[in-house]
Amino acid sequence: MAVNLKQLTQNEDLLAGGHRACAGCTGANILRQIMLTAGKDTVMGGATGCMEVITTIFPYTAWKTSFIHSAFENCAATISGVETAFRSLKKHGELPVQREKMNFIAFGGDGGTYDIGLQSLSGAMERGHNMLYVCYDNEAYMNTGIQRSSATPLGAHTSTAPAGSVKQGKEQNRKDLTKILVAHNIPYVAQTTPYHWKDLATKVEKALAADGPAFLNILMPCTVGWHFDPAIGMELAKEAADNNFWPLFEVENGVYTINHKPKDPGPVAEWMKKQGRFKHLFKPGNEHLLEASQAYVDSEWKKLLKLEAMTAE
Repeated sequence: MAVNLKQLTQNEDLLAGGHRACAGCTGANILRQIMLTAGKDTVMGGATGCMEVITTIFPYTAWKTSFIHSAFENCAATISGVETAFRSLKKHGELPVQREKMNFIAFGGDGGTYDIGLQSLSGAMERGHNMLYVCYDNEAYMNTGIQRSSATPLGAHTSTAPAGSVKQGKEQNRKDLTKILVAHNIPYVAQTTPYHWKDLATKVEKALAADGPAFLNILMPCTVGWHFDPAIGMELAKEAADNNFWPLFEVENGVYTINHKPKDPGPVAEWMKKQGRFKHLFKPGNEHLLEASQAYVDSEWKKLLKLEAMTAE
C-alpha cells in the first residue's frame, strides 16, 4: 500500500485554518494529515481535550466533515455506536445517500485514552467495530493544567508530579498502551509521528482498510507541556524515533514490523535537553534518572526486536 504525495496534496484540506491551536502545535498537523488521507466520507469523534477544544469552540468548527464531541471517557463508545447505526441503516436500505463504505474515527489525547477512556476503548475494540481509534499522545493532561498521565515518561516535570527538593518529576515509566491494544487481537495497531508523514498516511490507509478495529498511537510533541521552542516540534518528533524513545512499528494480525530501525540511535538525554520538562535531570545528583531513562528505552527496543523476529517465523 503506497501513499502518493502528489495525490495527498491535491486532496481537500478538511481541517480549516483559523482554529485555536497553540503556535507550534503538532496536534493540528496530525489531524490534518489524517483527514487528507481519510477523505470526506468520514465521521470524526473527539474526546474532550486539546484537539477538541481548539477545533470546536461554539459556535465555530474547524471540521469540514461530520464531527461528534464526546466526554473524556466515552469517545470510543460513541463512535462504535455510530458505526453500528450505519451498518443497520445500510442493511435496511434506509441511508439517505447509499454508500458502500464510511470511515469512523475516534480520537483522544493520552488522558482521554490511556486513562479516562481506556474502558470504552477496550470495549469497542473487543466488540470488533469497524473503526479507527487515534491517540494523540502528548504525554500529560495538557488541556487542563499539564497534570501527569500514565503516558508521562519517567522524570518528566508536571503540575502533579513536580520537580523540586523532594522529588524529581514522575517516578514511574510510562504505560505501554500500544501493546495493550495489541493484546486485544485486533487486525491493525501501529505507532507513528507527525514528522513521518508517509509512515502516518500509510498507516491511516491500512487502519481504515482493516476488516475490524484499528488503533494508532501518534506522538504529539507539545510546546506548552514539554517546554520547547515552538519551531522545533517536528524535529523532536523525528528525534524520538531516531533514538528509539518512540519506535515506528505496526502489528498486522499479530505480526510485528518495525518501520524504522536507526543505524546509530542517539542518546535519549540529547533529546531531553531540548525540553524544559526534563531540565532538572541535568543537575548534579540526578544522573541515575538519565541512566534509568536510557536503560528503559534500550530494554523496550530489544523487546520490540524480539517480537518482530518471533512473529515473522
